[in-house]
Amino acid sequence: MKRKKIVQVKNISCGSEKLFLIAGPCVVEEESLMMKTAEVLKETCERLDLPLIYKSSAEKDNRSTSQNYRGPGFEEGLKLLGRIKKEFDLPVISDVHFSEQVPAAAEVLDVIQIPAYLCMQTSLIEAAAKTGKVINIKHGQFLAPDNMMKPAQKAIDFGNDRILLTERGYTFGYNDLIVDPRSFYHLNQTGFPVIFDITHSVRRYGIPSADPRGGSREFLPTLSRAGVAAGVDGIFIEAHPEPEKALCDASSMLNVYDVEDFVRPLLDIHEIEVKQRR
Repeated sequence: MKRKKIVQVKNISCGSEKLFLIAGPCVVEEESLMMKTAEVLKETCERLDLPLIYKSSAEKDNRSTSQNYRGPGFEEGLKLLGRIKKEFDLPVISDVHFSEQVPAAAEVLDVIQIPAYLCMQTSLIEAAAKTGKVINIKHGQFLAPDNMMKPAQKAIDFGNDRILLTERGYTFGYNDLIVDPRSFYHLNQTGFPVIFDITHSVRRYGIPSADPRGGSREFLPTLSRAGVAAGVDGIFIEAHPEPEKALCDASSMLNVYDVEDFVRPLLDIHEIEVKQRR
């Protein structure tokens, strides 16, 4: 495996031998729910000695219908993430969909996320790169994994090599996403820290996220263990106190109270993988 670049997110050394977690609700919902999720995740990660970056989309622009919940609005979503950042002393990550959103995002976020569908948008990557912030580029469902060096190189060309790359599955046939374990090898070869977005990988597109058929949670343990064994540096889990009532991705998110039991085996596997790597 190519030697990893260490990307610092506050006190978290992404790409070191310590696994880290990105977790939170899919989209910003009401304040008490967001705060409770942050509280539970922080307590869980402190018990596990697992570094945490809190995530939620301030505004989700790529919903499948115009009637679907997109969030409280970009500015309001950022304000709430800023309050969580301050109250819980956690780094925060959210996505941007337009270059015009980037300056406001950079005022609040520790990591600016480029959505998978937009990973080849040069102007969006340029705007994010020029902030100097860490950039998490999600792997487009339409790209071969070794082609993820293309958007990464764009960020480098605009003066920013503080890059994370996130796997979240490939489009396979109609509406299904498939995680190809070979992608972890190729992404690791870039030299940037690699994250596995576990819960998005089991979404079934074309089916409403509130419909139980819209996600295949039964595959989460298998996929997550394969990714960690293959040497990912971080795991990405969407979590919610009541997933069945979530306003986005209800059928694929984990219950936040189940995150600890879900993650414990992954930490054991990661420890073995690191020993094999040395």
